[in-house]
Amino acid sequence: MGPARAQTTRGGWPEPVRRYPCDLADQEWALIAALLPARRPGGPGRPLVHPRRRIVEAILYVDRTGCAWRYLPSEYPPWRTVYGCFAAWRANGTLDRVHDALRDQVRAAAGRSPAPSAAVIDSQSVRAADTVARPSRGWDNAKKVNGRKRHIAVDVLGLLLAVVVTPASVQDRDGARPLLWRLRAGHRGIRLAWADAGYAGKLAAWAAGTLHLAIEIVRKRDPHAFEVLPRRWVVERTFAWISKHRRCVRDYERLPEHHEAMIKWAMIALMARRLARHAPAAQPARAALAVTLAAAA
Repeated sequence: MGPARAQTTRGGWPEPVRRYPCDLADQEWALIAALLPARRPGGPGRPLVHPRRRIVEAILYVDRTGCAWRYLPSEYPPWRTVYGCFAAWRANGTLDRVHDALRDQVRAAAGRSPAPSAAVIDSQSVRAADTVARPSRGWDNAKKVNGRKRHIAVDVLGLLLAVVVTPASVQDRDGARPLLWRLRAGHRGIRLAWADAGYAGKLAAWAAGTLHLAIEIVRKRDPHAFEVLPRRWVVERTFAWISKHRRCVRDYERLPEHHEAMIKWAMIALMARRLARHAPAAQPARAALAVTLAAAA
């Protein structure tokens, strides 16, 4: 039985709507709201009727639970409104701006420069649902997966720098080229990228000659034994973070760009939670403490 709709009390005020675990805390929403573009009065399109916080939380609900857009609970805005904002924010660059700004804040909070100088790249094949068209899916014979392959580049903290989604039949070396192009275009300061043995060969020479980017292959000492490899474990942990969101465990998106967007939304939720966790205490509490100390003096 699903959650009940919001009821109205005798005083005329609506009772609080049930909040889901993936909904944003006030501190998390403040971080995201400050990065969303302001709505200009008289601007193009119809004004939003529903609060943007509820729209963002609905997107995160779909991303975390993996439900279909049409199955959004009634506590959220209509699914067409939510999906329209999801597609529009991806197309007009709002999603990238929010994601990149939060990543810069997380890096600064960790004592690092907002501009990374090195990256780790890897790929992961995921099964595709029947909503994924045949031209954008393929068969990964090594992993025995019929679906898509996501190629990602992360910094040394595991934060996403670039993502490209291809059919699973695309080899890692071939998928790495558009990934490195995107990485180089968005982060001019990167000079080094670590990768596994699947990227060995002509890719390193191409990246050095075309992008002025060095590829360092991190190889296993024993191919038949498990070991935690330097640098490579960072990108594997990022895949684990992404896979906590069920919409990213299996590819349901008709467009590869929308699967990339779901990965970015998963990272936005993670980074906003991390920043809010280490945020300073609320200002009213500080003000009350100051008044108490002044009275005691």
